[in-house]
Parts: sequence; structure tokens; C-alpha cells
Amino acid sequence: MEVREAAVLLRARGVRVTAPRLAVLGALHDLPHTDVDTLTQAVVGRLGSLSKQAVYDILDAFVQAGLARRIQPAGGPARFETRTGDNHHHLVCRACGRTVDVDCAVGAAPCLEPSTDEAFVVDEAEVTFWGLCPTCQCAPQRLANQ
Repeated sequence: MEVREAAVLLRARGVRVTAPRLAVLGALHDLPHTDVDTLTQAVVGRLGSLSKQAVYDILDAFVQAGLARRIQPAGGPARFETRTGDNHHHLVCRACGRTVDVDCAVGAAPCLEPSTDEAFVVDEAEVTFWGLCPTCQCAPQRLANQ
């Protein structure tokens, strides 16, 4: 993502444009489904320094502004992505943690209905599919165990 494009995106969502925010948005665009540690390393590579807390604060602002989405597959760290505003789900590899977007087969949110809503107004269902990615399916150790 180019700096100019990122700046326009930030302004359009009412987020002040700063070098750290531009760096986080650029890194998040380049590294979809990344965790905060990996994102912080990428941003430090771009800026020279930035605390992990600053990255958390920026991500929180992005989530609040609809620029990013936080997902947290069970048993793993929170991950962030820039694909927002649509009803998509995720495939997660049990072995390596690779996370991939998959479009919802139904389309409209929520795509699943609970058996009872307990008077809640349900507006979203978060779906995570678990399995093995193609690389991990072919790993020598996995093949030896079959």
C-alpha cells in the first residue's frame, strides 16, 4: 500500500495521519492475519522504533474506525487484518497457524442462527474452520504417521 493511499484511507475514517499509523497500516496490509509481535517487528523495520504498546493503541484505533478487524482463533494470539466490512470467515491450519480468508457461502450476516437468541439481536457470526494447510498435509512427519 502506498503512503498516499494509506493517508487517504486514514483521513476518510477520521484517523489522524502520523508516520507510525502509516507504518502500521502498511505493514498490516502487507502481512494479513498477523499478530502484534510480528507486526511490531515489521513496523520497527520501517520506522526504526515503535513500542509494542503503541502498535496495540494504533490497532485499537483502526478497529474502532473500521480500518482493521481483530480475530482470535482459539488457542492463539489475536491477529489483525484489513479486510473489513464484509461477511467472511477464516481457515486456520492446526499445525502451522496459517490463516486464510474464505468468503461466506451465505453472504449476509449473520450467516448462522443460534438455536435460541435469549432476546439478543444477533448481527454477526464468527466462523473459523480448522484443518491442515497443503504444506502441512505434505510434511514428512505427517506422511510417516499415515
